[in-house]
Amino acid sequence: MRRFSPFLLFTGEQHRKAAEAVHHYVSLFEDSEILGIDRYGPGETGPEWTVRMARFLLNGCEVRAMDSVYPRKFTFTPAISLYVECESEDEPDSAFNSLVDAGMALMPLDNYGFSKRLGWVQDKFGVSWQLNLP
Repeated sequence: MRRFSPFLLFTGEQHRKAAEAVHHYVSLFEDSEILGIDRYGPGETGPEWTVRMARFLLNGCEVRAMDSVYPRKFTFTPAISLYVECESEDEPDSAFNSLVDAGMALMPLDNYGFSKRLGWVQDKFGVSWQLNLP
């Protein structure tokens, strides 16, 4: 095996939002960039201009995303989250506030004893994030 990387499938209410999410996530974290967004063209399997495959880095971690070609009976779940280990007090606060906008807090930012500052949020796209300052 070469490596593992998270893969986000945008389906249901989130269909056609993969590119928007990728741009949003890259704007939140330092050392992040879009490596490429491949879109469906006219007459191809997926709806025109939806994301066939996006590759992006979030602080050096490669993530992939796509818009589902077919309807699915599932979507994102908080049981799986992107875990971000922060280095300063400002990092979890800034990211949490941006991610919770139009989303919802699953655990507000706080000291829970096992962490100086932890927040768990489901963003407006349905993706869950844990932001931790150990």
